Amino acid sequence: MSKLSKILFLLLFPIGIFAQKVTVNGYVKDAKNGETLIGASVFVKELKTGVSTNNYGFYSITLPQGNYNLIFTSVGYERIVKPITVTGTNLTFNLEMKEEGTELSEVVVTSKREDENVKSLEMSVNKVEMKTIKKIPALLGEVDLVRAIQLLPGVSTVGEGATGFNVRGGGVDQNLVLLDDAPVYNSSHLLGFFSVFNPDAVKDVKLVKGGIPAQYGGRASSILDVRMKEGNAKKLEINGGIGLIFSRISVEAPIIKDKASFIVAARRSYADVLARPFLKESQRDNLFNFYDLTAKVNYNINQKNTVFLSGYFGRDVFGQKFSFNWGNSTLSTRWNHVFNDKLFMNTTVFYSNYDYLLDSDAQNKNPKDAFKWSSNIVNTSIKPDFTYYFSPNNTLTFGGQVLTYSFKPGKATVTSSGDKSDLGQPDKNGVEYSAYVGNELKVSEKLSLQYGLRYSKYDYSSKDDVYYERKSVPVSTENPNGIDLDVVKNTKDATIKSYQNFEPRLSVKLQLGEQSSIKSSYNRMSQYIHLMSNTAAATPLDVWTSSTNNIKPQIADQITLGYFKNFGKTGNEFEASIELYYKELQNQIDYADNANLFLNATFEKDLLFGKGRAYGAEFFLKKNKGKLTGWASYTLGRTERKVEGLAQGQWYLSRYDRTHTLNLVAQYELNKKWSFGANFSYVTGVPYTLPEQKIVYSGGYLPIIPQGTRGNIRVPDYHRLDISATKKNKHALFGKGESEWVFGVYNLYNRRNPFSVYAQTNSENSLKTEAVQLSIIGSAIPSITYNFKF
Repeated sequence: MSKLSKILFLLLFPIGIFAQKVTVNGYVKDAKNGETLIGASVFVKELKTGVSTNNYGFYSITLPQGNYNLIFTSVGYERIVKPITVTGTNLTFNLEMKEEGTELSEVVVTSKREDENVKSLEMSVNKVEMKTIKKIPALLGEVDLVRAIQLLPGVSTVGEGATGFNVRGGGVDQNLVLLDDAPVYNSSHLLGFFSVFNPDAVKDVKLVKGGIPAQYGGRASSILDVRMKEGNAKKLEINGGIGLIFSRISVEAPIIKDKASFIVAARRSYADVLARPFLKESQRDNLFNFYDLTAKVNYNINQKNTVFLSGYFGRDVFGQKFSFNWGNSTLSTRWNHVFNDKLFMNTTVFYSNYDYLLDSDAQNKNPKDAFKWSSNIVNTSIKPDFTYYFSPNNTLTFGGQVLTYSFKPGKATVTSSGDKSDLGQPDKNGVEYSAYVGNELKVSEKLSLQYGLRYSKYDYSSKDDVYYERKSVPVSTENPNGIDLDVVKNTKDATIKSYQNFEPRLSVKLQLGEQSSIKSSYNRMSQYIHLMSNTAAATPLDVWTSSTNNIKPQIADQITLGYFKNFGKTGNEFEASIELYYKELQNQIDYADNANLFLNATFEKDLLFGKGRAYGAEFFLKKNKGKLTGWASYTLGRTERKVEGLAQGQWYLSRYDRTHTLNLVAQYELNKKWSFGANFSYVTGVPYTLPEQKIVYSGGYLPIIPQGTRGNIRVPDYHRLDISATKKNKHALFGKGESEWVFGVYNLYNRRNPFSVYAQTNSENSLKTEAVQLSIIGSAIPSITYNFKF
């Protein structure tokens, strides 16, 4: 049989070649708290092959009969070698791993296996351990997961205080943010300054920017997969922190030792409480705070069955009489089941809700004059995922999902002199069905493949008795972009429009040696929901809406090519990578000039459609070991859109375009008592649109932006330096446990970084126009935080 025939046989008939072998499987856990270890390596010394544990700490490896040494490794944990004898009976082998000595564990950057970046098929993937994130200097001392990933290559934001993040030129709505498999629609507190994730409750963070496996779908740009802790299954553990404007606490403990455990974590800001004595009496009842509660419980029924229940509830609250609040809530239940020694299943059922509310007279139940505005998006879903372990060289994944959407884009009640009137957009429904299959195959010692196919179908319906159909009309004052809407009668909840897409996925790895490899990938992603926003940055008031008969799903095709290399005295002291990417986007949305998106039932006539592209290079260098650790990342990128009716039909810079993005992160362990951190960021300013002309009249002027103009200037470049120092104490509260003081300065050299630029009349000369730069933070911000654990 020729080599090509062997490869085709492996791809088409992966089962038969592994008959009559024995399977070893089990779970790998942390000996200290019973938490399962994600991505731990199980290596067979004699066969020079191995596997990694999945997201639930489970592994399965099929071996010929014989005597072997299994080597269990995970950076930050002691290496364990276990001799086993494989006979004719399948074997269950669970293992608990101990952390390495304190001195070494403090200087490890990540818990993944040391050579994973070179030897795994994954590319365009960043994993940052919570130990590392907690050492990064942060605004007001609050550890922030979302701000930490913005220091990675290919990740940016449109400005300081902006909600969410952007990946390889995509919008914030193109990132699927998951918390224990449930989607989170607004990942920020306090208008973007802090993330919704409590660091004391987070176990694992994984950002996937390319080479996206077939089990993921629904967004065009990236997946941020956040996994919560299960809770200490060995003993009671309390973690917390007290900062200048908010505090947090988490409690975790076994319910049944080594079988069931829980964790509950809570945070609340109290800037409004601290400011109250300094405010006027009429303002002292005003609220401006955020809070969140995260909880999880798990029960290991037996070796084959484990169940989990987790939830999140968080809210931001501003005002008192005039109230503005928004927040996320999620609930996930998961069932892990081992059918046999090779087949593993996880089934997830979740609920997710994001909503906001504005109320002009929240304290009066029956006001004479008032305005009340609400909006939300709700998901429910069931999602079974299966993994079949044919052999150490061949793993099959398959599964499906039914995901329902309920959109309330915006409803408002206006009360004037006691008379009420309603306005807004009609409620919408959507159902997304998907199924996938994927295979990871090691063809030879040098060549590995991961290939798969995802199928998705989306049905859109309306809760109203009419819907709208776009039509072309002559350009007029009423229809400046030549689009109007016809009203079409509708049967409520009947399917108005259906879409379906096939989404192929492919990743290839060529191993060049023990310490270097070349990888390439292609993926197509379909996205059936859209965030309507014509502001410089996303805000909590932006509207989520469905794909409709007028709005087509977003489609993204991305190819990547990368070189990965490890080097240093130990072979893996440093890791480096260079990745090139090119992404094409279909059905991208822009907006007609002066588009009205809020509470407008006919907003679809103000939408413009086109295509997009993003391309660039990402450079990454990371030091994993020693007293000094950290990384440097640099991204050279371009993000463009082409929309009929804008920029004279030519390509123009997207509002997410950042030509240069440089991030430097350093962490230094001076001794067991003191450690220091610093990070520096430099980013090219985002494109912005300012008036190019003006009409002067008696006593003033009228600024004019030529129709269809986009991004005619750039905001000045952004750069910032943050520092921190951590002092560890011998004991925490009441002379027990551990504690530390964290001192930090955000924006050390008082840089007034621009958030936006706008034009205004000069105060001394009404005929003179000047550009004004708006900065959210314009000075150094010191912080001090006390963290404890016992």
